[in-house]
Amino acid sequence: MKGFLVAAFVLLTVSTSFAQHSDESTNLKNLSVYQDSLKALGKKFVNDPDDIERKNANYKFIRMLVAALKVPHSFNYPFDSLKSISIINAPDNRLRIISWHIMNQDGSYRFYGTVQMNTGGNLLMYPLEDYSPLLKNPEDSVTDNRKWYGAQYYKIIKVAAAKPYYVLLGWKGNTVKSTKKVIEVLSFDRDDKPLFGMPVFDGGNKNRKRVIFEYTRQASMLLRYVPDQQLIVFDHLAPPDDKLKDRPDTFGPDLTYDGYKLKNGRWVFADNLDMRNIPEERDAEYVDPKAQAVKDRASVPLNKKN
Repeated sequence: MKGFLVAAFVLLTVSTSFAQHSDESTNLKNLSVYQDSLKALGKKFVNDPDDIERKNANYKFIRMLVAALKVPHSFNYPFDSLKSISIINAPDNRLRIISWHIMNQDGSYRFYGTVQMNTGGNLLMYPLEDYSPLLKNPEDSVTDNRKWYGAQYYKIIKVAAAKPYYVLLGWKGNTVKSTKKVIEVLSFDRDDKPLFGMPVFDGGNKNRKRVIFEYTRQASMLLRYVPDQQLIVFDHLAPPDDKLKDRPDTFGPDLTYDGYKLKNGRWVFADNLDMRNIPEERDAEYVDPKAQAVKDRASVPLNKKN
């Protein structure tokens, strides 16, 4: 009897392990299929010259992405062939943020995204709804995921403080004349729901809940994190002429650098940083989507459609 029980236990263990492996293989196969379809839709909402076609592709993309994320353990799937979106994982692996943008007919942008929590299995996510045009004072606002100051994020930093939070660096686009970048804060309330914005940026006689930069679309701006120095460094933006000091769409880097230094859980402004002590590597810049669309279409055979 004892031998029979041992044999039965071994058989049950092997069967369970095989079933789990089979489930994992099925999940990976399903996610791979979803990824191929999402990739095609992503190319369309970036490259299609027709505004309505871009937006229709985006709506289909959203529905399909949600379906893909419902696949068990989707959190661990990188979707690394989707070049039309950004996916950043928190350093503590608690969450990841998926974000992307759609260009409007007038050259402005609308942003989309979701915060996916690492639950170990079932899907828990918080859709991000771009509320930017209706935020009158975005540097002074704390919002939830339904009133998000939309951006496409490329860096996430975890900050250990009395109330732990994450700092996000993002590209925001703007208009045909100017581009924006943003330093955002993500935290969670007592119900574990996301909040954006926190009064942790000190300097310049002002406390900010998020930091927003605007500059001419013809320029490129450095905004990145230097982990060894716990420093967010960025180009100092200035107008080409004092007469244009109220026209941020004319601003550009003036070859000096400012930053925010982490001190006791807060970010303190520092100007005229010595860049000789900071590595020269720059963040990957987001290119003009119109220019990228031309480049992508040129690389596709004439008998194919994106």
